[in-house]
Amino acid sequence: MKFESVQKKTVILNPAENMARKTIPSEIRIDPLTRRSSRICHFMKLKWEKPDFDKLISGTEKMCPFCPDKIMKITPCFPPEIVEEGRMISDDMVLFPNIAPYDSIGAVATMGSRHYIPMTEIEPERIAKAFRLAMDFFRRFRDTGNEESVYNIINWNYMPPSGSSIIHPHLQVFSSSFAPNLMRNELDAAKIYMETSRTNYWDDLVKAETADGRRFLGKIGRTTWLTAYAPLGVAGDVLAVVDGVRCTLELTDDDLSDIAKGLTKAMAAYDKMGIYSFNMNFFTGAETDDHTRFHLLFSPRTFFNQALATPDIGAIQRLFNESVCMAFPEDIRDMLKSEW
Repeated sequence: MKFESVQKKTVILNPAENMARKTIPSEIRIDPLTRRSSRICHFMKLKWEKPDFDKLISGTEKMCPFCPDKIMKITPCFPPEIVEEGRMISDDMVLFPNIAPYDSIGAVATMGSRHYIPMTEIEPERIAKAFRLAMDFFRRFRDTGNEESVYNIINWNYMPPSGSSIIHPHLQVFSSSFAPNLMRNELDAAKIYMETSRTNYWDDLVKAETADGRRFLGKIGRTTWLTAYAPLGVAGDVLAVVDGVRCTLELTDDDLSDIAKGLTKAMAAYDKMGIYSFNMNFFTGAETDDHTRFHLLFSPRTFFNQALATPDIGAIQRLFNESVCMAFPEDIRDMLKSEW
């Protein structure tokens, strides 16, 4: 397991100190699996101002399609060969077709009837219950024998900085025979790793990170929580790997509960930095992919400037697909560790 990096230095003449020479460090990290690069630079205190939530939320419930007074009237239904009753319901949670799908089989799962839930008030039980509803959908779709039931993925975009256009908490749920870019790159690289080393990359990563400790957060059940060595997000990422699980449908109810607990810990920790939004994605193999392990990424999102709604993704990330993180993942781990 190689954790490679390239150290960089920039020298400027600093006008704040009579043009004295100042050296600014940065670092390029190489992801141990895919060799994707991530730049650790632009160091700043990881502290942001939260918006006026009352102002942000005010009136959004009036047009929200996921609120109880509208959801059963205006959301679409699945054809009977996929979901006989049209929509799947679990108490106040509803799963229905995504009107803007990412693939041929896509759904949205609301996380209850409450329109706005602050990040620190999202209970583990709520998350696990929404995951279970999605799992029921995945199993039902698999049982139809459809060839698209290969990779079963849950995405969660929470609040506007994450790209969510609806305040009401909800999950994006879809099945596809075509793995998204980064997931496909990981699967291909993990297969080569196993062919070369005769071991599973993710098992080796968990062992190495647990022994090293600098990015290790904790273990809940059989899920190991880490800060990612080469993060995608400006405030780092939290990575969770589930022992012995190859794909989404191998997750047990206990696994879902454990994952939900870990996610609320990550939310609580990032809330202390003033971050109130995130992306979360499932990364899964197919049912026969022994070379991989189910894992997820939790990536906090923010605006650099709340007043201007300046996003945390610029040209280097968007067009070069080059990640930028504003602190060392080891330091971010220390900031998060108190929640574990």
